Amino acid sequence: MEQLKELMGLKVFHILLVAVILWISVFLINIIIGKFFQKTNFIEERKEKTIESMIRSLTKYTASISFILYVVSQFVDNFGSIIAGAGVAGIIIGFGAQSLIKDILAGMFLIYEKQIHQGDFITINNTFNGTVEEIGLRSLKVREWSGKLLTISNGEIKQIQNYNIDRMRVIERVVVRFRENPEKVWSVLEKACEKINQEYDHCLKRDQDNCVIEPFQLFGMTSLNAGYHGYEYTITGLVDDQVYWSTAKEARKIIAQTLYDEKIGLAEEQILLNQYEDSSSRL
Repeated sequence: MEQLKELMGLKVFHILLVAVILWISVFLINIIIGKFFQKTNFIEERKEKTIESMIRSLTKYTASISFILYVVSQFVDNFGSIIAGAGVAGIIIGFGAQSLIKDILAGMFLIYEKQIHQGDFITINNTFNGTVEEIGLRSLKVREWSGKLLTISNGEIKQIQNYNIDRMRVIERVVVRFRENPEKVWSVLEKACEKINQEYDHCLKRDQDNCVIEPFQLFGMTSLNAGYHGYEYTITGLVDDQVYWSTAKEARKIIAQTLYDEKIGLAEEQILLNQYEDSSSRL
């Protein structure tokens, strides 16, 4: 009995020792990886963060699985022979880990095919929107606009819309009332485009020769009767994906201010005016 207790105590000691060693190893690997990417700049920062996140996840899962196998081997005789006879794949399937394999493979393809990077703003399955915080082997963590952290299994991801793949086109549609002179509106919107290009030249997407690919410009009149409200004009501009949201907001501000300064009324103004005139006539 005493020998059994000593043997059990020795096994527990070995298990705790292995747990400490694995924890220290994972901790040191994470520090080394973090220091390495801090001192290197041969790839983009967000790609570095993506690779770092994947390595951290891989290290954590490898250490966890190794620890579980070691613990089982301490209490199961001929555990090595069982693995050799049944095969690792058979054991994994036997434990009902098909979904885990699906998640891991999906996560590897996300990285290999460069579909997303850490820091990208994405839409998942046309349902969830947010910024990628962590890409793991099993799951993806996305911070929503409200601040909530969404964790979704990689295998459940069917569709991804990425707003941060190299370039983004700002598309703004302006609907003015019918009574506005189309030629004047055209001239005013071109003036707004010039202001945007001057103030946000550094945000425009450029080619390898540092030439602007597509500045903000008036695409044209895209509807003669948009929603039975007025004439619709469309402005477009190709910007760097990193500054898409801020540039789009500032572009709208400049367009709105220019229309206001030139006394160009939007379609909503006409609707409100008609309603007011109708109510006045009834009185």
